[in-house]
Amino acid sequence: MRDAYIVTSVRTPGCRRNKGAFRDTRPEDLLSFILNAAVEKTPGLEKKDVDDMMIGCSFPEAEQGMNIGRIAGQMAGFPIEVSGATVNRFCSSGLEAIALASLRVMSGWSDVTIGGGVESMTYVPMGGNLPRPHPEWTDEHPDLYTSMGITAENVANRYGISREQQDEFAYNSQMKAAKAKAEKLFTEIVPTPAVRFVKQENGTYKKETFIQDFDDGIRESTTMEGLARLRPVFAANGSVTAGNSSQTTDGAAATIIMSEDKVKELGLKPIAKLKFYTTVGCRPDEMGVGPRYAIPKLLDKAGFTIDDIGLWEINEAFASQALYCIRELGLEKYMDRINIHGGAIALGHPLGCTGAKLCATLLANMQARGVKYGVESMCIGGGMGAAGLFELCE
Repeated sequence: MRDAYIVTSVRTPGCRRNKGAFRDTRPEDLLSFILNAAVEKTPGLEKKDVDDMMIGCSFPEAEQGMNIGRIAGQMAGFPIEVSGATVNRFCSSGLEAIALASLRVMSGWSDVTIGGGVESMTYVPMGGNLPRPHPEWTDEHPDLYTSMGITAENVANRYGISREQQDEFAYNSQMKAAKAKAEKLFTEIVPTPAVRFVKQENGTYKKETFIQDFDDGIRESTTMEGLARLRPVFAANGSVTAGNSSQTTDGAAATIIMSEDKVKELGLKPIAKLKFYTTVGCRPDEMGVGPRYAIPKLLDKAGFTIDDIGLWEINEAFASQALYCIRELGLEKYMDRINIHGGAIALGHPLGCTGAKLCATLLANMQARGVKYGVESMCIGGGMGAAGLFELCE
């Protein structure tokens, strides 16, 4: 089987749902922009060279419906022959899309593909616009439809993750992100056009475009005292708050993948190879434990241990589940390798985009630090975990 080389991996900023810079920017516009940006950042590549694109999206309906993976490609000016599909594995959709796009190259079916992700949680709410769980199955197995916040409370209660530990983890996420923002370390971000509607004196609204170049959910002023004052949001006597949970966010990301022959033809220096990818199921009512099972499965396939991995991106859906997974995996000794520029508590979790977003972040950080192996992993709604292993090219 051939190697799949990643030559470009970029993302838009992540912006807060309803209040952030992308609240008036449709998801198709975010995705088509980042697809264009990825091609423009790949010397010698023409849009006609791309065979197919796989796009992750957790709630592919309304503005994100009608196969946004195809529609955004056409909006971005790719030839009619360039196909596209939408991939849904909830929180790992973006990574799943990159894995599927890589498999096309590895199998010899394609020489150039794109894997990416998009989610506008402003336009399409968590759960979608018309959720309809199966009535009898819900009766017998309500755990499959458990609120994500309740699953986080379950993890905290079952595995002894205290409120103080969660708040401290959240504080560190914000501080790492604030430092990275101040030092301009988010090199994977492409400044992105955003839309806003400004009310005029005559009562009408004028559509304006501006450039957004930073993640607007980072709270530099966060303190432990401030976090401690926040009330639980999912259970009356709970420990999960808005401050120690991931932010709901809008964003898009794209990764260009090539065969070795195409890399040589274009004279490109690839960034990395996707070496292994795996998923695993776990109890739906504690879905946050997913990485605790997906990561060992991944490392076993690779013949690696945690000591071999130089950088980690473990999605911070909630502080409780991230802390549990880190503890159970024996990663506490490597905290300086985990989410080095902050995680989803500070930067946001745009659901179907997150896997693609974390890929761009992980690869940028691997390049900056000269780290050979990096892993990204996340828990998944419905009770799953996913993990991918990347190898930096020499």
